[in-house]
Amino acid sequence: MLLAACLCFLGTLFLAPAVARAARYCKVMDQPGSLERKRQRRPTPLWGGVAIIVVFSVVVLGLQYLKLLPHGLVAWNAIIGLLLGGGILLVGGMLDDRYSLPPWAQLLWTVAAVLVVVASGVTISSLRNPFGGLISLAGTDIGLGVFFGHAIRMHFPGDVLAFVWILTLTYTTKVLDGLDGLVAGLTTIAAVLIIGVALRPELNQPDVAVLAAAGAGAFAGFLVWNAPPALIFLGEAGSTFAGFFLGCLAVISGSKVATTLLILGVPVVDLALVIIGRMRDRKRVAVGDGRHLHFRLLAAGVSEKNAVLFFYAAAILFGLVGLLASTAAKVVSFVLLSGVMVCSSRYLERRGKRSKITS
Repeated sequence: MLLAACLCFLGTLFLAPAVARAARYCKVMDQPGSLERKRQRRPTPLWGGVAIIVVFSVVVLGLQYLKLLPHGLVAWNAIIGLLLGGGILLVGGMLDDRYSLPPWAQLLWTVAAVLVVVASGVTISSLRNPFGGLISLAGTDIGLGVFFGHAIRMHFPGDVLAFVWILTLTYTTKVLDGLDGLVAGLTTIAAVLIIGVALRPELNQPDVAVLAAAGAGAFAGFLVWNAPPALIFLGEAGSTFAGFFLGCLAVISGSKVATTLLILGVPVVDLALVIIGRMRDRKRVAVGDGRHLHFRLLAAGVSEKNAVLFFYAAAILFGLVGLLASTAAKVVSFVLLSGVMVCSSRYLERRGKRSKITS
């Protein structure tokens, strides 16, 4: 586990500057602008996710080749699906950063990545009942053919729930990537907390812990260059891979959906509120604006550093609840978190409107 984390940390740490130089050479730069989402003061290289995905994939494949990757809960075909999905996000993200693809094209690449990982066998077979026991999601089983000797089957409703879950987390981190170090830091924290869950004696999932450690190391190494003021940005590939990785890990580790949902509870609820707000105002859902919580915190006078620390603190706090509490307590915590988020959103929205009137 420590080997995977160190290799990924050092690999990303040294590869990220080279990727930044390649991005500058190819003119793949995020330019400062007047939009609320454009806060950097100088052109900044994109493609940072290239370093993370490449290093993570190479280390995981290397550990498997050297027979150092523990075998247990996670099937190898699921890991291959995770890596192939990451490769799809890598290609689609690089193209989007270079050519600014339309939202529908971005969605196609993301959907393709999620479909690949679900087709590889990553599914939600059951959910833990807050009142005790498990809720089985075994249902219709449809054979779709054979791919490289692997029978591809669709399990309903488990595959559908897995698809929606992973796609939701992928877009959560995508839209959250608006402040230096925010997504990279949150992903590192989430991966470390998942390690804690996987190593609990009653679970004992060393293979999950190694995958989480590799992801934590890769994003931590990148964070060195992405911390304020960022010298390189995640780009489309990195921002989507963060949620994709965490979403997949939550499923392949035995449906740790509740724990991961608590860790990313603030940005997940924020995404839902933003979508509802745009639909209410009859605006395009896919068009970015300053409605997200991190932008509203800045508009309210919170410094960028403190806004990022707020998200870190929330992830650690609710992540510890997910690590230590029962399923029922997790549900109650998420309901309370959602209520606080709704009230905070309304308050910041009204405060923003008053500021515009007085200015």
